[in-house]
Amino acid sequence: MVAFLQTNELLIVLALALLIFGGAKLPKLARSLGQAQNEFKQGLADSSEDDESKTTS
Repeated sequence: MVAFLQTNELLIVLALALLIFGGAKLPKLARSLGQAQNEFKQGLADSSEDDESKTTS
């Protein structure tokens, strides 16, 4: 997703995030985004397992 961003654009986005959220909230924000991504991946895996069990039964 961020493959199209070059170094300059990425630095600008990070600086804006630092200004908007502040230094103390960025680790919390990153942690919550990581947890949400893991839950999403787990949900997809569970869904594909359910689909496989339905087709084999």
